[in-house]
Amino acid sequence: MTEPAHFWYADDPSVAEILEAVRRFRRADEDMRRRISAGMRMNVTDMSALQYVIAVEQRGGHAHPGDIAGHLGISTASTTKLLDRLSASGHLTRTTHPTDRRSVVVAATPHAHTELRERLGRMHEAMAAIARAVPPQARGDVSAFLDAMSDHLDSERGVAPLTSA
Repeated sequence: MTEPAHFWYADDPSVAEILEAVRRFRRADEDMRRRISAGMRMNVTDMSALQYVIAVEQRGGHAHPGDIAGHLGISTASTTKLLDRLSASGHLTRTTHPTDRRSVVVAATPHAHTELRERLGRMHEAMAAIARAVPPQARGDVSAFLDAMSDHLDSERGVAPLTSA
């Protein structure tokens, strides 16, 4: 006996269609992140760290190793190795905090900014064009749906592992 293609949502094909589109988007996003990372000769976690540092900088803040560890969900020891790799590749620098000499600030180099802009610029322009194609009256609904899905997935972090029957 075979199960329907959308056995979780067999009672509502339109819901199945939306959720399948979300899955396709997530797979495409993961694949794109792997390709971009490989093109920059780094792993996906290193790329995520670099993007995090740049995002903090764009908000006018300073990135710290502990913040990076928390964002990525990795240990401080793993973060140190990650920062060593990204420093050696010329993507990040570590300096003493300007007002708290006990603290370290992590910053993206001009090389990192240039490389990311060159690799991601066209993709982000295309994504913005796709978003602009969404009818203005539907944009709020699309944003609310994606925010609700994000909030739900974030809330599932503490889900207990499956146990055998």
